[in-house]
Amino acid sequence: MNHAPMNRERFQIAVADDLAAIVCPVAARVSPVVVVARDARLDQPLRDAAARLRTTAESADRTAAVRTMYKRLGIDPTKTRPSSEALLRRVRRGDELPRINSLVDVINWCSLETQLSFGLYDASKVVGAVTMRRGGEGESYAGIRKDEVHVAGRLVLADDLGAFGNPTSDSARTAVTETTTAALIVIFIPAPLADLSEEAMTLTLARVQGSSVHGSSVLEL
Repeated sequence: MNHAPMNRERFQIAVADDLAAIVCPVAARVSPVVVVARDARLDQPLRDAAARLRTTAESADRTAAVRTMYKRLGIDPTKTRPSSEALLRRVRRGDELPRINSLVDVINWCSLETQLSFGLYDASKVVGAVTMRRGGEGESYAGIRKDEVHVAGRLVLADDLGAFGNPTSDSARTAVTETTTAALIVIFIPAPLADLSEEAMTLTLARVQGSSVHGSSVLEL
C-alpha cells in the first residue's frame, strides 16, 4: 500500500500580455502520483457522474464563456470543440466517459463536472519555466493521437523545449503514462470566470490524491 504524502505545489505560468484578458490559467504540480491502466475504484464514480450530467441542465453561462475564450483565441469552437464540451456531448448521447489511464480518467471526470478545459502533463518531461502564449508561424508538435498538432496563432503552453500543449491537444512528449510519477495539471479558465479557479483546483487535487493512494477511496470525493 502506498500512503506517501502527496506534495501539491501551485505552479506559476507566465502569461503573454495579449492573452491575459482572455485566459486565467491555474496550475499545480503534484507528486508522487500512481498511474495505472485502469482503476476499478473509478468505475462507479465515473458512471454516476455521466448519469448525473445526462439529466442536469447545462451551465449555459459557463459553456458560453469557454466558447468565447476559444473564439478570442482564433479557434472555431464548433469545429475544434472544447474538451469539456466534447465530454459532455459524449455522455449525453449515452456513452460512458473514455478510459485512458487512472490519472487521465480523473482529469476527464473533473473537466466534465466543472465544464472547464484541462491540460495534464508529465511534470518530469516539462523542462524549465512554462509560458502561455500564441504559437509562432509554422510551430507544431507531435500529438498524442495525431501526427502533428499545428498551433500557429493558437494558445499554447511552452517550456524550454517548445510548445507541448493547448486546451484541446497535448503533445506526445509530455503525455501521462503508467511511468509518470509527477504531474502538471493546468485548468484553462476563461478570464471572466477566474473566481472559479480555487474551487476547481481544490476539487481536482482531492480527486487526484484519492486516486493515487492505493487503498483509499475515491468514492468519497
